[in-house]
Amino acid sequence: MRQVMRRDGNAARPGSRNPARRTSLRHVLLRVLVLLLALALWQTAAQAHGSVYFPPPGRIAHRAHELWFSGPVRRAFLTEAAVGDVLPSLGRMAAGFGIAAVAGIGAGVAVGRSRRAYALCNPVLQFARAVPPPALVPVFVVVLDFGTPMQVASIAFSAVWPVLVNTAEGARNTDPLRLDVAAVLRLNPVERLRFLILPSALPRIFAGLRLSLSLSLILMVFSELLPGTANGIGYTLTDAQSRSDLLTVWAVLLLLGVLGYLLNAALLAVEKRFLGRGRSTA
Repeated sequence: MRQVMRRDGNAARPGSRNPARRTSLRHVLLRVLVLLLALALWQTAAQAHGSVYFPPPGRIAHRAHELWFSGPVRRAFLTEAAVGDVLPSLGRMAAGFGIAAVAGIGAGVAVGRSRRAYALCNPVLQFARAVPPPALVPVFVVVLDFGTPMQVASIAFSAVWPVLVNTAEGARNTDPLRLDVAAVLRLNPVERLRFLILPSALPRIFAGLRLSLSLSLILMVFSELLPGTANGIGYTLTDAQSRSDLLTVWAVLLLLGVLGYLLNAALLAVEKRFLGRGRSTA
């Protein structure tokens, strides 16, 4: 049997090729087991209680499937309610988050690379980050009135600050030795930004993006709870609440939880890819 040679020249055991993969698989199985256990406890408690205010997860999942994922195959199983409510909400969230990401990274790099600009802007940035995002929505209602522009603007304005502050901190903490080497090599500003500043700031940038993603989801729902909204996940939630349709309310909460988990998992996958590439080129 052919043995696998390690970097130090010693033969590796046949069963020790991918210990990291086995560990990762074990963690995934444990997470799934904990999730199934939680769902089983929820199902048992809900059936024992028998209250309309606390339905079992099976009924909630069935209601969510009936509302949004029981459509025709040509529409990827999406129902008319999903196309009319879920997709517009995701579009507003994506637009607001995209604007916040681009503006936050650009302004954060500019502020972080200038000591004077950082010293002048830091109090304002900390103040803006500390303001509760939902408190700003009425201001945007007055300025922009109800509608999609108000919703996108409120999401973008509230989600930009974590990205901006974290990017500024990451750009500010670039290794001075690397900057000296870049000066010796006569790298131009664009090359410094591409090969030094952005790779150094990437961990902080993605930390800010994760916070902004959560805020974008929260602000998307909150902006759709206001009067004058005609569609969206938040509109579905308030409409079901006004009709005392508690099963639909729970289905909306389940949908929001699943969307938040999937979006965060996708961003973590992108982060792992970019950070791994940055380490390999460092």
